[in-house]
Amino acid sequence: MSACHLLLLTCLLLAATIRGHNWRPCTDLLPLDLLTRALPGQAPPTQVQMVQSRGSRGLRLAGVEATSLSFPTSQIFTNCDYFPSEFSLVATVKIPTLRQKTNEYIFSVVKEGSDSLLLGLRVSKNRLHLLNTTPGVGGRSRQSFKDVGLDDNRWHTVVLAVSGPYATLTVDCGLPLELNQARSFPSALSTRGSRFFVGSRGRLRGHFSGLLRQLVLLPGSDATPRLCPSSDPAVAELAVPAVLKSIPLQPDQQEPVYPYEAEARVRLGTRPPCSSVEHGQLWFNARGRGLFICDGRTWKSLLQSPERLDYLEDYQDLYTRSETFDVEVFSIPAEGLFMATANRDSRPGSGIYRWTDGSFQLYQNISTQEARAWKHFTIDDQIFLVVANLREVEPELSVIYRWNWRRRRFVRFQTLETHAAQDWEAFSIHNHSFLVVANHRRARDSNHNIHSVIYRWNHDTQLFEVNQTLSTSGAYDWEFFSVGPYHFLVVANTFDGRTTSISSTVYVWLDGCFQVFQNIPTVGATDWETFQIDGRFFLAVANSQKVSDHGPSLYSINSTVYELNMLTQTFIRFQDILTHSAVDWEFFTVGDEKFLVVANSHDGNSYSLNSVIYRAMRASFQSTVCPPSAAETGNTSRPSRDSSSSTPAPPPGSVRCSD
Repeated sequence: MSACHLLLLTCLLLAATIRGHNWRPCTDLLPLDLLTRALPGQAPPTQVQMVQSRGSRGLRLAGVEATSLSFPTSQIFTNCDYFPSEFSLVATVKIPTLRQKTNEYIFSVVKEGSDSLLLGLRVSKNRLHLLNTTPGVGGRSRQSFKDVGLDDNRWHTVVLAVSGPYATLTVDCGLPLELNQARSFPSALSTRGSRFFVGSRGRLRGHFSGLLRQLVLLPGSDATPRLCPSSDPAVAELAVPAVLKSIPLQPDQQEPVYPYEAEARVRLGTRPPCSSVEHGQLWFNARGRGLFICDGRTWKSLLQSPERLDYLEDYQDLYTRSETFDVEVFSIPAEGLFMATANRDSRPGSGIYRWTDGSFQLYQNISTQEARAWKHFTIDDQIFLVVANLREVEPELSVIYRWNWRRRRFVRFQTLETHAAQDWEAFSIHNHSFLVVANHRRARDSNHNIHSVIYRWNHDTQLFEVNQTLSTSGAYDWEFFSVGPYHFLVVANTFDGRTTSISSTVYVWLDGCFQVFQNIPTVGATDWETFQIDGRFFLAVANSQKVSDHGPSLYSINSTVYELNMLTQTFIRFQDILTHSAVDWEFFTVGDEKFLVVANSHDGNSYSLNSVIYRAMRASFQSTVCPPSAAETGNTSRPSRDSSSSTPAPPPGSVRCSD
């Protein structure tokens, strides 16, 4: 018999075998709601608690016996006994901060009788692991995703897609993280005689301590396109148990009843801070007879008619020893409210004031060199203040100060080289802390086209180290903001040595460093302000003056508000507002109303000008309040024309990332 005849006979026999056995996959290729299957029917264990946190419900499983939340794998693998070789796992979790060497299982597949782990999804501090047994080879494989930031006490929806040697993790519909393993996921992982455990691995140890809202297995495909994009990616839904739905259950619905609680406390007294830590907490204002809820940034009224901004009045006149360029207000736990002023004169320097008996009182003097700005930030339990020193003498240095709990004072912590520093911005990405300085001009050659520097906190050395340098032109301000899972930095470029009509750049965090996202034309930009209104993202630039080699300087020019267009993924012009050498924008809310205030400093003839408050209307910002003489003192600064440098501007998108 020839080789061709033998091959044909083999194919016919194989086809007949397949037809005779009516081959099907081990389970339907539909989403399998593991959490609903694990929950008991009409008699749920009393240890299972339903908790509402930050607007969403989840189940707290800690303390539940492992066998109470388990079921045989044969319930879902009805056609054969093998776990799918390609699949997705979807989980919506809220995990408290985990200690080092703490391992908790979101779910597991365990061999009955032998306690042998076949498959498990495990979380540890800042990491997520997929573990599986390798048939025929022995031992256990582990795929670990690092720096995922799941244990931050916030809701997150994760999609883990596995196909061959590849494992892809998507958190909150963000950028996917991919691992390529040397060994593919087993194509014949037998589940015969095993059980699914939800919230554990079937032992006393390793129980899941957080909240679980969703746990879904999708055989055969990546679930990400089914969930993303989403209006609320942190709690995106594929299959959520009915008892956890936000829609109330009807009286005739035969659903199990779980002990229920909501993570909310009502605070009394004076207005408490409202940040991500207090998100969802309640505050009762006894004086104003109103109940408020913290949305993570501001207190929103629940049981009080909206306030109106009728007028502003003086409260305290604060004397400073010299011209003051900036004020930074912050609080220190157990110490109270503080304020730092950036003063021009080196002696006695800048002042730290403390709120005492209803007013700010001088608390500490710090020697500074023509200070332009202060920035307060925290890392773990450490409290810092960094000053931007403008004085152009060698060496050009700015200083980070740290709060000393024993001495109850700020003490010098670290010195960094800067060049006519105008501003500092502090921010964090994926649990890493950063500082960026706006270097305005180098003293030795008066060059405005220099690098501004991003520093990163080293947890081992407990110091800031250079992480990346960005080319800037007379940098005046940095603004950090996030849109969904994306992180941005925007710089206000003021002057390139010849003209103020230059571009300011928006950078986006990609692949471990900031890369150019968009160049926006500006005119002597001195400040950026970012804000949100009804889910829309805005950027406002303060344009100070139009300066060039020829022609007079113009101070009364437009500043511009830009809006992020989600379709084009660019910031587009939303509104032009006439300003007079604007140096700062600030966005704030009063009740349900949104306001934007600009600091005007000079119109070419006078420094005694009105600064204007604009109120957000449906289609634009409209002037509403004009406080008189808001910038008539010398305490408001503006960039001065300096044509001493003729260095050309750096090429657009010039970025250098450090190793």
